[in-house]
Amino acid sequence: MSEHSETSGTDQDLGLRRAEDEVVGLASDLIRIDTTNTGDAETLVGERAAAEYVAEKLGEVGYEITYVKSGDHAGRGNVVARLPGADSSRGGLLVHGHLDVVPADPAEWSVHPFSGAVQDGYVWGRGAVDMKDMVAMSLAVARRFKRDGITPPRDLVFAFLADEEAGGLQGAQWLVDHRPELFEGCTEAISEVGGFSVTLKDGVRTYLVQTAEKGIRWLTLRVRGRAGHGSMVHDDNAVTKLAEAVAKLGQHRFPLVLTDSVREFLDGVTEITGWEFPEDDIEGAVAKLGNLSRIVGATLRDTANPTMLTAGYKHNVIPSVAEAAVDCRILPGREEAFERELAELLGPDVEREWVGLPPVETKFEGRIVDTMSASLLAEDPGARALPYMMSGGTDAKSFSRMGMSCYGFAPLKLPADLDFAALFHGVDERVPVDALRFGTRVLDRFLRDC
Repeated sequence: MSEHSETSGTDQDLGLRRAEDEVVGLASDLIRIDTTNTGDAETLVGERAAAEYVAEKLGEVGYEITYVKSGDHAGRGNVVARLPGADSSRGGLLVHGHLDVVPADPAEWSVHPFSGAVQDGYVWGRGAVDMKDMVAMSLAVARRFKRDGITPPRDLVFAFLADEEAGGLQGAQWLVDHRPELFEGCTEAISEVGGFSVTLKDGVRTYLVQTAEKGIRWLTLRVRGRAGHGSMVHDDNAVTKLAEAVAKLGQHRFPLVLTDSVREFLDGVTEITGWEFPEDDIEGAVAKLGNLSRIVGATLRDTANPTMLTAGYKHNVIPSVAEAAVDCRILPGREEAFERELAELLGPDVEREWVGLPPVETKFEGRIVDTMSASLLAEDPGARALPYMMSGGTDAKSFSRMGMSCYGFAPLKLPADLDFAALFHGVDERVPVDALRFGTRVLDRFLRDC
């Protein structure tokens, strides 16, 4: 039992059970608030309502709440609350999660994506794993600490944020630029996507803690040509030139690079399972990881995937401009090399514009990592925590700009046969009820000892 507790062991047990009991309802409530983020501010529906829900839940147990409307849109809100620790001279820990979700088509789902249904041992709905599960667990533990008079070893800052699914421009990025005092003193942060279990071999579970993520570059390719009539012979067609550039880029294979995070993960898997990952056949060896191979495989090299094409306005008019959108994901340390390779591949006639966020990489070491491992082991003896890199991006990109070491640690103990990676932005997104309760216990222990 933590030395920082102000209540008896029996009361602590009761308080933790209460948090476990309420986390499922919190997750279900949050999913029922449709916080779809299309990237178009005019389509916003529920981000403000979700922020107000979180603020109410924190306020009713005594937190002083800072509610911030980020950007220019009244429908978008962020909630921040600080819980002072026993030693505020130590760097604080930021616990952050986003309230928005990607769109979902109800016609494709077994249950309505915004029902928050609790059935068959799961909580169902858009956001169940990305990331209203972690929001619910953080909220349940934050409420439990305040309700039970628990003083953590250092300051905790709980932040519930807008707009992550569109890059955080009107959420974490905006707050870091305009309200950095809200995170004053924070040296480390936890959030998505990590802490979940993977069963590798013979029932042995490892928990993947995210210590790195690829950079994001949303690239626009633009080619110009000579406009003309579609019936004529034409040797300067912007659409043709763009199609050639897009095909070349889409078929290109960037070099294989093993970053420190990936090496450490693979070494850990070898130690646990005996599987080898020779560099001359690394992609073939990674296939042994089953469903996990999609996550790990995407972190072995940079990627550039064309996603949208735009050109013309009439069937018989050759347009003067054609554009393509490309989703680029870049490994830590590869930004300059990626840009050079792109320029060589596409040549000078293809214009390139982009917006993006940098890669992030944090060392898997120190007190915070030891505490994560101990918290997991206390609930799942024999488990092993390993670092990994994710191919996507999170709000860690914004908070790392403030000098914070950022980790993905949203602990979940998952069934061995659950393809967890496929649930992110997928159909029938869901999280096991038992995993939510497990994660609440682990997070509670972690934050009492961090």
